[in-house]
Amino acid sequence: MTGFAKRWGLRLLEAAITLWLLATLCFVLLRAAPGGPFDAEKAAPPEVQAALAAQYRLDRPLPAQYAAWLGDVARGDLGPSFQYPDYTVNQLVANALPVSALNGGLALLLALLLGVPLGVWSALRAGRWTDRVLMFVAGLGLAVPKFVAAPLLVLLFAVTLHWLPAGGWGEWNNLVLPVIALALPNLAYCARLTRASMLETLSAEYLRAARARGLSEARLLFAHALKPALLPVVAWLSPALINVVTGSAVVEQVFGIPGMGRYFVQGALNRDYTLVLGVVLVVGALIVLINTLVDALRGWMDPRLEAATA
Repeated sequence: MTGFAKRWGLRLLEAAITLWLLATLCFVLLRAAPGGPFDAEKAAPPEVQAALAAQYRLDRPLPAQYAAWLGDVARGDLGPSFQYPDYTVNQLVANALPVSALNGGLALLLALLLGVPLGVWSALRAGRWTDRVLMFVAGLGLAVPKFVAAPLLVLLFAVTLHWLPAGGWGEWNNLVLPVIALALPNLAYCARLTRASMLETLSAEYLRAARARGLSEARLLFAHALKPALLPVVAWLSPALINVVTGSAVVEQVFGIPGMGRYFVQGALNRDYTLVLGVVLVVGALIVLINTLVDALRGWMDPRLEAATA
């Protein structure tokens, strides 16, 4: 129990240091970029500009701004938004996070539900024309970036076929194209990874011995091969989720979805310091949490990994 508590205590410390370094780096880079949040107000009288700077603490020295912002974050206050003066960053994040989580969660679920069976099916038919065709299509899925795939989906299904809306939010059919655009590269990679892992597992000595004892191919697959073959897929979940989070910025912009990615892009373009920093902190915390959960899942599926880190 002591070792377990020590291990998780170190993980929490590493997570806190990682988030602090991420926030500090983002704070410095934002302030170093040319322009400011109220450059459009240059035509305003000097007293108005001074009042805006004082309201948002931009008239203070940079170390004082950093210390004040860090103190607010420690109290759970991400500060006011410069671009959306009627809202705090906490309110914007609270509204946007469920939207991005729904899109990203459905995209990753679709990638797993299709990618794993396709990868297993391809491994069982390794070398045949169906396997070659599937891996070729998966390679295309990896090669096409999201900023190309998303407009192509809009052009095909919204503009040409009129089957689905080109953007917006609020109806179930608004989810279809964004989820597909987010899922495509992950689906392709999941299928290729599952195929490679399954081929390696099927050639293991213990499976040859089990096959020699007369076990059916179905039992070999589901009882002995599938779980170890999925270990690389589980390890891939962390970068897959990060890929979904980073890709949401492009997809949400294309489809006009009010999610975290769109707020991040708009905040960066308008120098909304507090909004960008708030999104970075929340996304960074989610990534740390995801990595921790994936590590725990891998340890449950393969106790040797947990023993190695003990």
